Amino acid sequence: MTTATDTLNRLAPTGSPLDGIRLTFGGLLRSEWIKLRSLRSTVWCLGIVIVLAVGVAAASAGLYHLENISALPKDVANGYVVSAATIGLSFTQLAVAVLGVLVISGEYATGMIRSTYTADPRRLGAYFAKFIVLAVVVFVVGVISVGISAIVGTVIFEGRGLHPDLFSSSVLLPLLGGAAYLTLIAMLAFALGSILRSSAGGIATILGFLLVLPVVASLLARLTQATWVENAAAFLPSEAGQHLYTYVSPNAHIVVTNGIVSLNAWQGGLVLLAWVAVATVVGAILTKRRDV
Repeated sequence: MTTATDTLNRLAPTGSPLDGIRLTFGGLLRSEWIKLRSLRSTVWCLGIVIVLAVGVAAASAGLYHLENISALPKDVANGYVVSAATIGLSFTQLAVAVLGVLVISGEYATGMIRSTYTADPRRLGAYFAKFIVLAVVVFVVGVISVGISAIVGTVIFEGRGLHPDLFSSSVLLPLLGGAAYLTLIAMLAFALGSILRSSAGGIATILGFLLVLPVVASLLARLTQATWVENAAAFLPSEAGQHLYTYVSPNAHIVVTNGIVSLNAWQGGLVLLAWVAVATVVGAILTKRRDV
């Protein structure tokens, strides 16, 4: 009897050598970085961001109607180069929005999300690893695209006799704000994608926020002449976020008239950040509670 018991004890499983081992957050970040750079949609979306930004900046700098160039003050010249470098954000925001949705919704569509959450049963580690990797990549690409656009615009303006100061703080801050704006839009799109778990639904929703709601609000404001409609529209993601990359002369003063809200860069950035924070928290809660 003792011999039989000893034999069974020897044959009984003693546990896997991987028991107790958990993937660290650094490991999750590395795995999400590998997945992101392996996606074809990443290459296309980020490539479109750079090409569109530089192309639109070059076209704008070349087509701006300039009069009495020699008499234009430095502030005006700086405003032109910021405008040329950031005007393409109206288009590039759409590319990063699509990418932000696809980063999370694509895994739900293919079923890969099950493997992701198997590696991280608590789910929130994987969720925020995707979030952070996406934010860092979009910000870096945003800085590159806006920076190249500013350089190209400056070269073209110099050739036309306009001499902006590219290294002025009044120029650099809006350029960094443009990169930050793209990053926040991508993060908002990611959060919406995690909430809806659908590529089509997520893309339609974020494009509605960026393109449809501002137009509807503008039409309502004109038709009703209601101040509250115009003020409410100022807090939409795209409307508030645009103040991050709007050139403001160092000598400018903000004037509020007729009760219309006017946000500065910091206020607009905080409003957009609040949108991102709320959507991200909702996405995290649903990711934790819902079945895959």
